[in-house]
Amino acid sequence: MSAVVRTTTAADDPALAALWRRCFVAPHLPDLHALDPDRHRHTFVAENAEGDGIDAVVVYVPRLIRDASGAPQRVGGIGSVATRPEARGRGLIRLLLAAAERTMSADQCAWSLLFTGTPGVYRTSGWEEFASSYTEGTLAPSAAPGAFPVREATPDDAVEVAALHHAYNARRPLTSLREPGDWAVRVPAWYGPAEQPLVAVDPVSGALTGWIVAQHVADCVEVREFAGAADCLGPLLAAVGSRARAAGLTRARVRIPTAPGVAAVLPALLADARQVTEHTGMARPLHATAASVRATVTAPGAVHWYGDCF
Repeated sequence: MSAVVRTTTAADDPALAALWRRCFVAPHLPDLHALDPDRHRHTFVAENAEGDGIDAVVVYVPRLIRDASGAPQRVGGIGSVATRPEARGRGLIRLLLAAAERTMSADQCAWSLLFTGTPGVYRTSGWEEFASSYTEGTLAPSAAPGAFPVREATPDDAVEVAALHHAYNARRPLTSLREPGDWAVRVPAWYGPAEQPLVAVDPVSGALTGWIVAQHVADCVEVREFAGAADCLGPLLAAVGSRARAAGLTRARVRIPTAPGVAAVLPALLADARQVTEHTGMARPLHATAASVRATVTAPGAVHWYGDCF
């Protein structure tokens, strides 16, 4: 069967939503797609030449992401990639990636970024894997709560949380510059309602000093994001552990990049901690040099938070 590669129009939105429903358990994908006002020009589909509809889709998501020096660069995120089961094995995603690469280059993207557990098709299209690491281990026994009171976040904390995130990541390589739409749609899509994370509070002023996101995955609690002062991380991890033990979990995983003070407080959550390396991130230079892209994705402290996924 042949396919017609094209960009989409608003009339394709129902078909895209149906394809994503078929391929993923991710009802939020249409909402994430709608964040980009130029999304139809950035969405590439392979349409069956026989008129049977859309067989595959690749979406390019323009984001501002900090480089190795902390400076924002326009980056083309690749996401929401899907193929109808009946159309797999025909090279459609490679065709769509080539179309996306041409548009990202024309849009002056410095490089492209994606995350995947199936790198093969992307590797042959010019993307290269890079390593990242996390810490995991057995859930530790209860720890002392520390000097900072911890409570569940509320929607009223939104402004302070955004300020904590901006300050914590102001020069951190690989982090996205979040816009109001990201906080309203993207972050809740990946992390759940605003009240699920925890915040640490200054006992004197009452101001927020830290914010942490932890989610349960099978028998494991996974810390997926932190922002704030280093001295409130320990109390936040202790609170995460307390809630995880109450839920019957036995293991923990922490995706906070290694930094001074982080290793010292990990025992508040983790026993027998060990470092694990993974290669789910992939990058492709466009206008930037390969060396500069590699410097960004391998920089000390570099992290692309889960809540910024495409």
